[in-house]
Amino acid sequence: MSVKDLILNSKKTAFSFEILPPLKGNGIEAIYQTIDELMEFDPKYIDITTHRSQLIYRTLENGLYQCERVRQRPGTVAVAAAIKNKYNVDVVPHILCSGFSREDTEYVLIDLDFLGIYDLLLLRGDKAKHENAFMPSDEGYAHASELQEQINRFNEGYFIDGTKQKHVRTQFFSYGVAGYPEKHEEAPNVESDIYWLKKKIDSGAEYVVTQMFFDNKKYFAFVERCRKEGITVPIIPGLKPITALKQLTSLPKTFHLDLPEELAAELRKCKSEEEAREVGIEWCTMQSKELIANGVPSIHFYSMSTARSIKEIAKRVY
Repeated sequence: MSVKDLILNSKKTAFSFEILPPLKGNGIEAIYQTIDELMEFDPKYIDITTHRSQLIYRTLENGLYQCERVRQRPGTVAVAAAIKNKYNVDVVPHILCSGFSREDTEYVLIDLDFLGIYDLLLLRGDKAKHENAFMPSDEGYAHASELQEQINRFNEGYFIDGTKQKHVRTQFFSYGVAGYPEKHEEAPNVESDIYWLKKKIDSGAEYVVTQMFFDNKKYFAFVERCRKEGITVPIIPGLKPITALKQLTSLPKTFHLDLPEELAAELRKCKSEEEAREVGIEWCTMQSKELIANGVPSIHFYSMSTARSIKEIAKRVY
């Protein structure tokens, strides 16, 4: 079943979470440990992030610098396959514009097709660290809607060069896209952001998963605006429990969002990281209970460095 079917057929608010592939050179054991801690809550699917390569500069013996392109977290497809095989749970690898060419994407689709993995989350992705503004890769895409076009054509049986696939397709890729309750940082306004989101839905996206937010009122307002514009697909709230004092300033800066003053005030009172983590658990639990009470179909948790907190939240909520 697709993600849309999984959450709509769930007898209660569906639970899902996101993981990152391990840093290059590390094993998968830490990921298995995270999943082991959260499997008791019956995740309907697990997202696996994808990461672009970045430019780094190494100092040579002669004092000059050498520019190299390094990908710190490879292995999204392999991790997805390993998780599906070990846990028999649906997996959703991310497909990015950022850092990837059309040919790169086609090879990923071919590999996933071989593996029987057909649920995707399509994202433009972030700009490279050395860029002032997002720049597509050579032969790559500037917008997630262009990824949709390629995947739709692949589902129809065509490669990017226009040649026809030799086998008759019996399974097809389905996908979701991202939504921003506080608007994408590059959007001129919320209305424009939702206009382009509607275009993605009309082109085949089956659900929306939101960027993290800490004020449920902004999620509810976002959903209401989407419904008024004719977006009827599930809109899955994405939540991240705060786990560290530094996130009081780093999360708003990195993800272009606001923290409610009530939450910020509680974090300012914290004298230790453990106190901040407990505030994060309490706040995310409150968010989750309110969202469930208002009938959300699913809650998606961003689990980077937060598995312990998510487990505690899920115990209180599910």
